[in-house]
Amino acid sequence: MEYRRLGRSGLVVSELSLGNRLTHRWSPDCVRAALESGITTFHTAAAWGHGAAEESLAEGLQAARRDDVVLCTGVFWRERPDAAHSGLGRKHLFSSLHGSLRRLRTDHIDVYQMYRFDHRTPLEETFLALSDLVREGKIRYVGTAEWNAEQVLRGSALADEFRVPLVSNQVHYSMLWRVPESQVMPAATRAGIGHFGSIPLVQGILTGKYGPDEIPPGSRADGDEDGRRSVTPLLDAELLDRVRLLRGVADAVGLTMAQLAIAWALHHTDIASAVVGASRPEQVIENTGASGVSLDLDVLTQVDQLLGSSVRADPRLAIPQNGYEDA
Repeated sequence: MEYRRLGRSGLVVSELSLGNRLTHRWSPDCVRAALESGITTFHTAAAWGHGAAEESLAEGLQAARRDDVVLCTGVFWRERPDAAHSGLGRKHLFSSLHGSLRRLRTDHIDVYQMYRFDHRTPLEETFLALSDLVREGKIRYVGTAEWNAEQVLRGSALADEFRVPLVSNQVHYSMLWRVPESQVMPAATRAGIGHFGSIPLVQGILTGKYGPDEIPPGSRADGDEDGRRSVTPLLDAELLDRVRLLRGVADAVGLTMAQLAIAWALHHTDIASAVVGASRPEQVIENTGASGVSLDLDVLTQVDQLLGSSVRADPRLAIPQNGYEDA
């Protein structure tokens, strides 16, 4: 495993992060495999599984030294069906963070992420609350997720004013979804903000395991309602045929298709860490084989040619939904 600095900050993260949006009840074996493979960076959120995702991660990390991991959780959505609060207002930030600290069995969060922009709350209120939490020592760094270029720059200015260490923006980024490249990534880089790249495998589509009439047993498309909903919109025959052509590219460079897709995302210098999910330790171990891989121009060109019109890069496109949800 290799490591990169997150933006211009002093925080070092592993090139692969493990996230658990769709695998709330992580097997401790997955976390153990990640730690043994050199993964130090873990992503969860208060709302995922109504807190179950954070509890599962805490269980898996029991044997790890707290200072050896970079623990990322986040806030925005309601955390219980009956909850009255969501968004990035001061009350919700404080209550959500304290719930996360309790479930994660820790006294601080390394990167506290705002998972969407809150149009209902003054941004000044949000950053003043974050500033207070940073001073209390409960947050080390702050991140955003799926904020557009203008929002990132507004946040960066307020972060400077309120002395909040804003160091990251998490974006959906893969061979198929390149929307952040033209505006969001350059704006964040100018502000010294690094990126977590989520969904590099596009819910397993880029592993090549799906065919037009082929849903492997035990895959997300064969799983619970959340898993099926995340994958079904992507089971397009033309897209799947194009993806399968990538197998020859992967074979030529000695990688699995999953490793090729993750290495492709890490090829972009603005991506500090690719966030992947896993339901089995073998997936974690395979994915870590993408760390440190360098893809030459010929390989990148072949990927572009084979995927063709299936690639989405128009910055006017909305935040991806359904099959492009968080890891």
